[in-house]
Formats: sequence, structure tokens, C-alpha cells
Amino acid sequence: MAEEVVDLVLGDIAFGVAQADPVVGVLLELGEMLKLMGAFYLTCVLFIVFVLGGVLWIVTRTNILKLLKYLAREYLLIVATSSSESALPNLMAKMEHVGVAKPTVGVVVPTGYSFNLDGTAIYLTMAAIFIADAMNMPMSLGEQVGLLVFMIIASKGAAGVSGADLATLAGGLQAHAPQLLDGVGVIVGIDRFMSEARALTNFSGNAVATLLVGKWTKTVDLQRVHYVLDGNDPFDYASMTDEHGAPAHAEESEVHVSAHPPAPINPADRLQPTPQVDLDNYARRDGDGR
Repeated sequence: MAEEVVDLVLGDIAFGVAQADPVVGVLLELGEMLKLMGAFYLTCVLFIVFVLGGVLWIVTRTNILKLLKYLAREYLLIVATSSSESALPNLMAKMEHVGVAKPTVGVVVPTGYSFNLDGTAIYLTMAAIFIADAMNMPMSLGEQVGLLVFMIIASKGAAGVSGADLATLAGGLQAHAPQLLDGVGVIVGIDRFMSEARALTNFSGNAVATLLVGKWTKTVDLQRVHYVLDGNDPFDYASMTDEHGAPAHAEESEVHVSAHPPAPINPADRLQPTPQVDLDNYARRDGDGR
């Protein structure tokens, strides 16, 4: 009897473990994806603060944290839309306000939105390495370096809309490592949650690049930059126009509202009466003519 009870208990335990295996597998996969997301966010933060911040300090003696604070509202807009394209007009206006010449801003910022995509390059490389590990196809150090260089090149010209980087990743793997292409579906579910970090990093890189290019081309007033970033001249969003700072024409922007609506105009009042023809004179002239 005791043996039957032991066999029954062991059988129930084995059945429970077998039923729990799929759940445990899902939890483990979810944990690995959370690790990828955390590592990507941490990498983006370190890149902005130390790499971009270090270069900005060496070249212009500008604190990256003050620049991030100056662009705080644009960061909120990017988080809400998951795309840096929505903050493009604000970035151009603020870079002009901070002291960079308008021609430099007009060239660097739009060009950087297509070719200076730091966050996209980081995402493509980390996602490709994660896919390789998930598919049990680990890469050597040389292969990882080659993949990094290739993905940096592949990120140039990528669209700035949300979700376009996933298509860029698939195209890059198809060209560089076709055996990993089937693994793109592994990160489809978390791509949306990483798009904010990509967009924020791309936006920060373009803001820093504008100041650096302005310094190299001598088209930036560094005293003005430090003055504005210290909070002495806050940016006025009401001044934003198509010309980034020139107020709108008063005659076009003002709307005059009268207390009493104008009286309706009757088109019939403008009509002229048709001239009448004197039939007797007309008949008399006609007879004389004959």
C-alpha cells in the first residue's frame, strides 16, 4: 500500500513538472528580453553622458547635462511619439536660439536626422548579437567587430519613423548574416519598447553634433551658448515660426471681431435696370430708312 502511495505522489510530481516546463521556458525567455532592454537603455545612457558629453566638453567646454535640461520638453515629445522626427522643428529653433548660426543649423540638423543615428547603430548591433545568442549561433570577437562596422554603415539613411529600424535590422542581417534572419521575430515584441531609447539617443547626437560643427566652422557663439544653457535666456515657444524666431506678420495673424455682425448684402441691389426701347421711334426711323 505504501509503495502505491509513493508511486502516486511521484507521478503527480512528474506531471506537475512537465506542465510547468512551458511556463518556466516563457519566463526565462521574458527574462532574457528584459536583460536586452535593460542593457540597451543603459548603453544609450552611458553613450550620451560619457561619449557625447565627453566630446562636447573637450571641444566646447559645455556641460551635456545642461544641454539635456535645455531640451527637456523635446525629450518628452519624443517619448510620447517614439520618433525624433516630431522634435525636428523645435531642435532647429532651439539651436539657433542657443547661438548656432542659422546656415549651420539648416545643414547639420536635417542631415544628421538621416546619417547621424547613434541610437540606431547601437540598437542594430546589440539586437543582432542577441539574436545570434538566442539561436545558439554565438559570434567570435572578430565577427562581432565586423557586424558592428556593418551595422553602423547600414544605419545611415534609415528612416526616422517608429519601427523602421526593425526593417533595417532585417535587411542588414539578410546581407551580412542570412542565417540569423529568422531570429528577427524574437525581438519584434520588445522593439516598440526600445524605440524611445533609440530616438532619444539619435536626438541627443544631433544636438551635440550641431554645436561641434558650429565650433569647427566658427559659426557658434560659445558665450551665448553658456549664457542660454545657464538659464538666463529661456526659449520662447511662442516665437516659433517658419523662420524660427521672426514674428508673424501682424496683418496676417490678427483677427478683428466686431461686436455686431455686418448686414447681409443683397446682390440684387447692385443690378442696373435694363434700358427700355421706344418702339414708336424705332418704327418711325425704320420707315424713313426705307
